[in-house]
Amino acid sequence: MTLTEDRPIFQQIAEQLEEAILSGAYPEESQVPSITEYSVQYRINPATALKGINLLVDAGLLYKKRGVGMFVASGAREKLRQSRRERFYQDYVQRMVREARNLGLTDQELLELLERGMKEDGH
Repeated sequence: MTLTEDRPIFQQIAEQLEEAILSGAYPEESQVPSITEYSVQYRINPATALKGINLLVDAGLLYKKRGVGMFVASGAREKLRQSRRERFYQDYVQRMVREARNLGLTDQELLELLERGMKEDGH
């Protein structure tokens, strides 16, 4: 992963870990890279790496085994999926429905547009 300047680094660390959990790269109960590994790999302050990891600890996605490291919590992948689905609904679906209403689209027309988009995407 390449860190960018458009968002805080700690958020990017947390997002990278979330993506890895969702993709299965870090299965439940597997160990994730240490704070030291993140700080060395990305040349960042360990406190910054810790802040990103703590976002996932606070969300119940990671837990610490004293003296061993950080691990993916049981149920983390499903918790992330549910969270992302809700965010998708709020960020995209609700906005799309409001815009469809503003354009005077019927429910059927909106569904047809969705089906068209899915076909064009190969689904």
